[in-house]
Amino acid sequence: MIEFQQVSKGFGAQQILHEASFRIGPGERVGIVGPNGAGKSTLFHLIAGDMSPDGGSVSLPKKSRLGYLHQELDRSGTEMSLIEFGESGFPEIGRIQGRIDALESDLHAAVGDDRERLLRKLGELQTRFESLHGYDVKNRAETAFTALGFDPATFHNPVQSFSGGWQMRAELVRATVSNPEILLMDEPSNYLDIPAVEWLQRYLKEFRGTLVLISHDRYLLNSLTTATLEVANAEVTRYKGNYDYYSHEREARVEQKMAAHKNQERKRQQAERFIDRFRSKNTKAALVQSMIKKVEKMEQIAVPQAVKTTGRIRLAAPERCGNEVARLDDVGFAYDKENWVLRRVAFSVMRGDRTALVGLNGTGKTTLLKLLSGKLTPEEGRVVIGHKVQPGYQSQEHTDTMDDRLSVFQTVRQANADASEQQVRTLLGGFGFSGDLVEKPVSVLSGGEKVRLAFARLLVNPPNFLLLDEPTTHLDIAAREALEDALREFQGTLCIVSHDIEFVRQVATTIVAMTPPGITTYVGGYDYYREKVAQQSAAHAAVSPEPTRTVSQRQMSKRERATLIQEFSRRRRQIDTPLKKAERQTEQLESEQAELLTALSPDAPAPDHERINRRLGEIQDKLNFANRTWEACMIEMDELQTERAEALPVFAERSGGYLIS
Repeated sequence: MIEFQQVSKGFGAQQILHEASFRIGPGERVGIVGPNGAGKSTLFHLIAGDMSPDGGSVSLPKKSRLGYLHQELDRSGTEMSLIEFGESGFPEIGRIQGRIDALESDLHAAVGDDRERLLRKLGELQTRFESLHGYDVKNRAETAFTALGFDPATFHNPVQSFSGGWQMRAELVRATVSNPEILLMDEPSNYLDIPAVEWLQRYLKEFRGTLVLISHDRYLLNSLTTATLEVANAEVTRYKGNYDYYSHEREARVEQKMAAHKNQERKRQQAERFIDRFRSKNTKAALVQSMIKKVEKMEQIAVPQAVKTTGRIRLAAPERCGNEVARLDDVGFAYDKENWVLRRVAFSVMRGDRTALVGLNGTGKTTLLKLLSGKLTPEEGRVVIGHKVQPGYQSQEHTDTMDDRLSVFQTVRQANADASEQQVRTLLGGFGFSGDLVEKPVSVLSGGEKVRLAFARLLVNPPNFLLLDEPTTHLDIAAREALEDALREFQGTLCIVSHDIEFVRQVATTIVAMTPPGITTYVGGYDYYREKVAQQSAAHAAVSPEPTRTVSQRQMSKRERATLIQEFSRRRRQIDTPLKKAERQTEQLESEQAELLTALSPDAPAPDHERINRRLGEIQDKLNFANRTWEACMIEMDELQTERAEALPVFAERSGGYLIS
């Protein structure tokens, strides 16, 4: 168990934590959320012992094996080979192996009792080595490196020879290879492409220890965590559920607290008016004193402080362009004139398309964006840009190209000297920069503010074809959600590269999978793309080198398939019943809650406040239970669908030249 008791921590005048108390039980899967700079990483440093609290205590189980992926790269050990670096994440195995090697060397010269003693000791060490799965460490590291996109031919290259992004992937392997009892992961999806994020999600889903995850990736938070700790305003608040549950529950708690606060303020004002009115009347003295004591005893209900402060992003309506926005005709590109990144690529973007490019790092996603934007010229073929198309390209390094010495206003005005001051101020207001905020220097902006400013700079010359390379980098969840809303409302054409699965799921309606040296297009959203890939994999597995099966064998397979389908349908109905019941209960309870909150408004007649507050509390308890039931049913449904997909692969036969499924 990880336990914080009245923990306080500050840096200079900034208070990060104030008397924070919470517990994380053995085997729990906890997400840490909150605004950038709120203190999420500080929690990890306190758990790992890298920092000491100013007050209170932090306790962990004794001798617990801890895995810790830092947000920033740890440079120690980067002179090792890649495989040695991965194995170094389990130092106990290395120490035991060293002692085993030493004992085996000593055995050559030992005789009699000494030899027996050394053999017993060697047996104990080998038993311990096997219990820690020491013989599997190298294999686990190699498997993880391969899954994360490393070429096995590079396993013996020094870590420092890789780029920063690949070094962070190596750090991820080092943090997980020991199968730790407690695993701390600080933004693990940074530097990962979508296939690697999916591998990480599968790995962490199977992890059986205590998982504590800091992430802006809602896909990981929702699929992996069962509890959420919100770090904000120097407080830590626990929620029993994943990110979506936390988001809805926090909103409900805020509404309930605001209603209670307004109710209390109304009572306080009524009491104060009574006191002011009758203070000077002797006949009411006792009653006035009683009312004064009542006011003094009133518990102060604090107004919840805002956590999501990101301004709304507004994208102006662009000029209408031709129906075909861009076309690649048999395009090929190679940076070194020899190794083709893209070859014979034929691809069209139509007006209104919302396309996401997905694939492993190095498969040409950024290259394809740059070709579409005109930043690169193809070695073969041609790129045709449509009538009245105005591309707007934003690279991964967009925040690095801004001059820190300029103000917010000057940065945007510099991009379009013809724009009037009012036009620039109006545009900046749509990105959360209003009033004196436009005079802030770029050097003091947060990562999220710089991203919003970069968008404003891009849109001061309104494009109708947006090309965005990793636009959510440095954005917290609130800023990502604001960007999603803006891009869904954008009336132009969009092409994005992003490793944020939830972002892609919310924005894209077409997926282009990078399959070097070409591409494969899926006209549908991210979930459709994953479904089609799964079907293709199942079909490929089903087309086995056994074409001579007899008719009776094929009929038997069909009967078995029908029986399995009936069984899965029956189990689905068993889950559907409580699922739909929970949904109905949630709708009814939320409707009643809204009516009661309206009854507590200042303009409504004074009702029985105590009765309504009591009922609101009962409704919240029932909502929590209904939400937990719904989540449990959805998890069970997801597991059933996975089991069904594994048990019912595509059955295919070749007949008359057609593939029949």
